[in-house]
Amino acid sequence: MSKRVSFQHSRRPSLSRARGAMMAAGLGASMVLGTGAAFAAGSTGAPSGVDHLTGAGAARSITEQASVQGKLAAKKAAAAKKAAAVKKAAIKKAHGWSAPVNRYELSASYGNDGSRWAHKHSGQDFAVPIGTRVEAAHSGVVVKAGPNGGGDGPAYGNAVVIKHSNGTYSQYAHLSRIDVRIGDAVRTGDRIALSGNTGNSSGPHLHFEIRHTADYGSAVNPVHFLHREGVRV
Repeated sequence: MSKRVSFQHSRRPSLSRARGAMMAAGLGASMVLGTGAAFAAGSTGAPSGVDHLTGAGAARSITEQASVQGKLAAKKAAAAKKAAAVKKAAIKKAHGWSAPVNRYELSASYGNDGSRWAHKHSGQDFAVPIGTRVEAAHSGVVVKAGPNGGGDGPAYGNAVVIKHSNGTYSQYAHLSRIDVRIGDAVRTGDRIALSGNTGNSSGPHLHFEIRHTADYGSAVNPVHFLHREGVRV
């Protein structure tokens, strides 16, 4: 009786070890199979972190980068344009002559005949909308400013005359507003008035003259004069 009991007890550890080995083997196989399945599954698709380069994410990324680069390029272009404008303005103010308005169409020219003038046309007309900025064509001192052509007669409407250091005078007429007074010192490009349609005028424009004196009757061809000074109009 004691031998049988002893025999039965002696088998249980062997069975337990066998079962443990089988379970370990099964678990190992499962792990191996699972790893293989996972690897197989992973190998059929794109590796992690790459999908954004090949799918819809790639398109979004490229679009976003292009947008950012486009904005940066636009900012650089705007900054360069602004810097060029500032430099041009500084050069204009420092020396030289310039056109009295920036955007215009040339209309009646110097020497034209017509019923609007007592004699031939004494200046160059720049067709511009009412309220256009009128600038000093060159540095100088204001010697006439006011209605009645600043003293040159009602045909000019509101007008300004500037004396320049080279002995010439520039006149600006048919103004809607005058922003300077007699005795004011101005520089090339400074705003002196706004264009208008006052006096003997057939439509909004700036009448511009270059004179030998401050008074009517001493004008020369202003376009030819500006050309000699390097200004293209």
